[in-house]
Amino acid sequence: MGNLHKKKRKWFSGKVKWTVYLFIFSIILGLIGYAAILYGGRLVVDEQDLILDATTIVETRDGEVIGKLYNENRSLVGIEEVPEHVINAFLAIEDRRFYEHAGIDFRSVARAVYRDIIAMSKVEGASTITQQLSKNLFLHNDKTWMRKTKEAMASVYLERKLSKDNILELYVNQIYYGHGIYGVETASQHFFSKPVSDLTVAEGALLAGLAKAPNGYSPVNQPEKALTRRNVVLRSMENAGMITAEKRLQEEGKTLGLSITEREARPWMDSYIDLVMKEAAEKHQLSINELKRGGYRIVVNIDKDVQQIAYEQFENGDYFPGNTDGVEGAFVMMEQETGRIVSAIGGRDYQLGDLNRVTVTRQPGSTIKPIAVYGPAMMLQDGKYHPYSIIPDQQKDFDGYTVANADNQYEGAVSIYDALIYSKNAPTVWLLDQIGVKYAKDYLSELTISIEDNGLAIALGGLTEGITPVDMMESYGAFSRDGEVVESSTIDRLYNRDKEMIFQGNPSTNEVFSPQVAWNMTEILLETVRHGTATAGDYSKALAGKTGSTQHPIIEGQTKDAWFVGYTPEYVSALWMGYDKTDKDHFLTGGSEFPTRLTKAILTEMDKKTPLAEHFSKPANVTALPKPIRLPQITNLEADFSLGGFSIVRGKLTWEGSEDERIIYRIYQDKEGIDERVGEVEGTNEFFITANFFRATSYYVVPYDPLTKMEGKRSESVELSW
Repeated sequence: MGNLHKKKRKWFSGKVKWTVYLFIFSIILGLIGYAAILYGGRLVVDEQDLILDATTIVETRDGEVIGKLYNENRSLVGIEEVPEHVINAFLAIEDRRFYEHAGIDFRSVARAVYRDIIAMSKVEGASTITQQLSKNLFLHNDKTWMRKTKEAMASVYLERKLSKDNILELYVNQIYYGHGIYGVETASQHFFSKPVSDLTVAEGALLAGLAKAPNGYSPVNQPEKALTRRNVVLRSMENAGMITAEKRLQEEGKTLGLSITEREARPWMDSYIDLVMKEAAEKHQLSINELKRGGYRIVVNIDKDVQQIAYEQFENGDYFPGNTDGVEGAFVMMEQETGRIVSAIGGRDYQLGDLNRVTVTRQPGSTIKPIAVYGPAMMLQDGKYHPYSIIPDQQKDFDGYTVANADNQYEGAVSIYDALIYSKNAPTVWLLDQIGVKYAKDYLSELTISIEDNGLAIALGGLTEGITPVDMMESYGAFSRDGEVVESSTIDRLYNRDKEMIFQGNPSTNEVFSPQVAWNMTEILLETVRHGTATAGDYSKALAGKTGSTQHPIIEGQTKDAWFVGYTPEYVSALWMGYDKTDKDHFLTGGSEFPTRLTKAILTEMDKKTPLAEHFSKPANVTALPKPIRLPQITNLEADFSLGGFSIVRGKLTWEGSEDERIIYRIYQDKEGIDERVGEVEGTNEFFITANFFRATSYYVVPYDPLTKMEGKRSESVELSW
């Protein structure tokens, strides 16, 4: 008996010992598990996932949204902006004990397990708002058996790191609502066309109910299910003591009250938005990916009317001549005073992501002449060249580079004024040779145009890489701004996701040409539009500009690029057209008259919306450029005698010339060897000569231009005799 008793006692003692060991082991294991949950969340939580992607808004200066850039269409809202009844709706249906638990609600877990056992199936979830947030932020792609454990670890970590309000704010902002919509603010704007701060109890309940199954309860596609779900949320709010029974009944009696405004498709905005994105990257180091996640607000300089007018005019195929389909174009316009880009068309039927041709380099043809040759020449310190300076107009070989005028006509000598308005090539290349390529390129650099070429072909726009329409627009802006070039921009202001302004437009300027040279150029380019190479099309108000075209390198006699760059007192613009590819199967069948017509058509439509200026206003600090003098052919020269003067009888010459009173008429006497100039008169068509009664004398008249200091063609000789 004693041995048996000892054995029982030993067995009991061993059992107690192992029970204690097991208990201690369980405690240790529990502590390890708790520590793993407590501290393992750091391994699950990726801090950058706590920064939600937010939509970048592109809006006009008057606050109209014209574009959105996003990975997830989400407008962030602070929890303080969400009404209490909206917050209560989420808490009532998702997590009533949110402010009591530490991330995991063990009471809810126990209740859910009990009900699942009774029903012999899963009938109730037990995930807290913190757990749902953890799953959506960190574990949405995790399908492993450890997912729930990771979820718990992440939830405890979030509860220790963030305040309850921070967690709730993240939760209501990250919810997916279907239809490509994320966050309660975006959902409120989409379904009810108002901010979340203005939601009613019923509207807040509807959004809270959608969180469980946005597609299944979609108020758009499943309105009856959405209504039922909303009412479930309202009853949960009543059960939680958040609203009264009377309020619940009142809210249940309401319709869904949707106010969905479908966003109008506005393809004419795409080119401009793309240019905004490029500017954000180049000037503000904001990549496209950053814009799609960063939640910026970009206030831009677009003029919606001008943009739509330009887009619609680009739809007219009559302006785009080509041997086959696919003629493209680019147009960009800025306010001349501020540099604000008001319109940009990157191509016909442009869609976001296409090639934006306003930033693509093209050979500029003759549009480069004012900025690379004539403007710099008139800026020489010695004043050697001015609008009425005479330069050679003759075909010449420059070390193997021979230049011809487009019409193969040469006048021998021509004024800078006429060489420019009639776009003569030979005088332009001669002038570039005189002023020097380096000198010309220095001026281009001042206009922010950088080219590698060093040959005289620069004078005619024969460049290796070319110039973009944006650069051409900016450079001509110097002539409209008293010689000062202004940096163009699409972005007026830039705000970060915290609504802090991080940029405000203040474009840089740089004086390149003197005010006098700028005004002279404006006068010349006005005449180019009135009577020179840019007469095509109809526009009756003030417009100065220059055409340009380049020869097709393969098909003789056809055009590769066609341009018009010009400005009004309000705006500066550049328009290019051509094909994206250059080969024997793609060439323009018309030249610069087409972009000229198209620009004038755009301006005409703009003028209908807001009247444009009739005239350019001459700055006070410059001298008006005289109109050119057109020397006449002298006709009907007659000689006779008249009474009067000291000699009683005088010879009198009369002729028909011009009504321009600035013309000087020089009278020459025919003589052997060198004819003698016997006098001159200004603005009159008669001249008196002391008569010689004993000898017949012949005279002729030559018109003289005091601006260019050139004589015209002489008249026939006439004999004065008894």
